[in-house]
Amino acid sequence: MRNSLPFSIALALASTVTAACGRKAADSREFTLQGQVISIAAGHKEATIKHEEITGFMPAMTMPYRARDVKEFENLAPGDLINGKLVVESNDAYLKGVRKVGQAPLENAPDVVQTAFSGVEALEQGQPVPPTTFFDQDGKKRTLTDFHGKAVVLTFIYTRCPMPTFCPLMDSNFIALQERMKSAPGLNVHLVTVSFDPATDTPAVLKKHGQKLGFDPALWTFLTGKRDEIDQFAARFGVSVARAMTDQRDITHNLRTAIIDRSGNLVKIYTGNEWTPADMMADIKVLVGVD
Repeated sequence: MRNSLPFSIALALASTVTAACGRKAADSREFTLQGQVISIAAGHKEATIKHEEITGFMPAMTMPYRARDVKEFENLAPGDLINGKLVVESNDAYLKGVRKVGQAPLENAPDVVQTAFSGVEALEQGQPVPPTTFFDQDGKKRTLTDFHGKAVVLTFIYTRCPMPTFCPLMDSNFIALQERMKSAPGLNVHLVTVSFDPATDTPAVLKKHGQKLGFDPALWTFLTGKRDEIDQFAARFGVSVARAMTDQRDITHNLRTAIIDRSGNLVKIYTGNEWTPADMMADIKVLVGVD
């Protein structure tokens, strides 16, 4: 998730699902974080930080982090060197005990290549989704036209994403959607997860990932393909993807989830991680309907 461009300022961490009441201490882990502030969001609730390797959790990356207390970030500025504690829970992650330890000029030279296509025109409501060719978890060539006749809920992830409020949350939401779909067979919906990390997420890896999540191939399909084609496809939905020049598997991204109608036309795009499975099911029933 590395990125030193201003692009990182706009990456979505959105608002995070509030930690469940009564969570046991065993569900919470703390890691030491050391890095440099790249930007501070309005309201001081979020900061984009370029940090060193977090031992036992993730490699060196640049990404937005949230604080539960705005005082953690209110006296910080871009360029400040900091340390603090990253608290990771089952469906949440935030910084606490943030302390300024120095200051250094921000790097001007980018260390990432942004492969999402900035010139690609975003899809508008009612427009047909392009028939990009993918490969599913069984290695079978697929396009979204294969799902015509069903509404499609589409999201984008990569399986190595460590932050519980990013890709793992999308996985969790799709697990919940799958369960709701099983109890409402007349809804006629199919779930599609596209990985933008084809270097790692081969069909075999996606199949193993899906099996770990308990996916039902009759209701949920995982797709991968050629990197540039995936990035161009994702950009049509407002997904921005940037990869480190030194390691194309080191990915920075935002979150988008879409509803596509039974004729393959875009109905709605959800930004970030604020949507819930209940929201999605209600919107499908209103915007697409049931059989």
